[in-house]
Amino acid sequence: MSETHASGQLAQIGVTGLAVMGRNLARNLARHGYVVALHNRSVERTRSLVADHGDEGTFIPSESMADFVASLERPRAVIIMVKAGGPTDAVINELVPLLEPDDIIIDAGNAHFADTRRREAALREQGLHFVGTGVSGGEEGALLGPSIMPGGSAQSYEKLGPIFRSIAAQVDGEPCCVHVGPDGAGHFVKMVHNGIEYADMQLIAEAYDLLREGLGASPAEIADIFRTWNSGDLESFLIEITADVLAHTDAKTGKAFVDVVLDQAEQKGTGRWTVQSALDLGIPITGIAEATFARALSGHADQRAAARRAFADAGGTPLAVADRDAFIEDVRAALYASKVVAYAQGFDHIQAGSEEFGWNIDRGATAMIWRGGCIIRARFLNRIREAYDNDPKLPSLLVDPYFAKAVADGVPSWRRVVASAAAAGIPTPAFSSSLAYYDGLRRDRLPAALIQGLRDNFGAHTYRRVDAEGTFHTQWAGDRSESPA
Repeated sequence: MSETHASGQLAQIGVTGLAVMGRNLARNLARHGYVVALHNRSVERTRSLVADHGDEGTFIPSESMADFVASLERPRAVIIMVKAGGPTDAVINELVPLLEPDDIIIDAGNAHFADTRRREAALREQGLHFVGTGVSGGEEGALLGPSIMPGGSAQSYEKLGPIFRSIAAQVDGEPCCVHVGPDGAGHFVKMVHNGIEYADMQLIAEAYDLLREGLGASPAEIADIFRTWNSGDLESFLIEITADVLAHTDAKTGKAFVDVVLDQAEQKGTGRWTVQSALDLGIPITGIAEATFARALSGHADQRAAARRAFADAGGTPLAVADRDAFIEDVRAALYASKVVAYAQGFDHIQAGSEEFGWNIDRGATAMIWRGGCIIRARFLNRIREAYDNDPKLPSLLVDPYFAKAVADGVPSWRRVVASAAAAGIPTPAFSSSLAYYDGLRRDRLPAALIQGLRDNFGAHTYRRVDAEGTFHTQWAGDRSESPA
């Protein structure tokens, strides 16, 4: 037990799990004047935090979970920052016998929202509050101000809200934190945030690939293009750091850093969760899905090597860029239009989840808390908030007047880029699928009519008509007469 605890002082909030994210979140809390209880399975991490950063605020370190819980004022608020899945359940199981009714457990890791719903329901029966909280911004955000997406009960947010809002990123005087909704709503929104992040990064990578192939430009030259883009509508954290990465030189080889990095993108699972959830809800998030699959494809090194050998002579016609500036502008416009589609699909997904689980999520407020602290923070999130403020029931972000015009203005460039990439054999799955989604939405008639006819033919799955109410079936194996189903 610490000397501070022995003196009788109690902590306002505790953090158990002091790896980089937990450590920085605890420091952020202490810097904002909160007395913070500390615990880690490995005591050395607790001691290290106090030794290195004890002057940043008041910490109460504990070596045992029992002492940790005893060092907290009631109702206790405990933040868990451990690996998702089994480790989280293990910490919860260790905590629960030590807690009392109305105490609050906050899971601030990247948990699957379904796990959060399960845990929240089970702990609610024991009189405890479980708050699944999305935290975005990486280790820097955790320390300096992240975007915070808490779910859980309204009662728990009465205690946590002031704390979270004070440590969150601040944009235009507003904290990037809002009570998203009950049970798993916070982790669901964080999951979709990460899915949009996947799409955003894939689109940026495709833009880089096109610029390099089309212009023969060096990574450093392309970095300058991205810096220029970051001063306009594309201004965002990811565009900013793309320029940094492309401009970086590898100290060991003297080559461009991006050229010495293995071209196999990894993932921690949130992109897959997003796609799986969207499939369950029947929501097309094609840009996010293609970005997730592109990472998977990049990791299949053996297949890629075999395909290079098998199709060595099957490449397309090299990109022929007659007007450098015009090509750069085409890629920029295609990137922006595709980015709007990714966000539109993400917000559609949030709305579908909200309706399915009864969360009543405010999409405009969600856009606001993503303006700072998080990985996908971007200038145009203000426009998204305005769109949902103007029409809370907006059927698609793409039909908001501002975004409709922005996308329409970019369509000619978008089509040129996708067509040129296909002719040159350059894969642009996120650009291409986003354009196909746009065209699918605006098309008067889709070939889905034929699909329904086929389904009725082989499986008697029925169909609806454009000129009559109800469902129908044709006797395909008989006289082909039609009857109501």
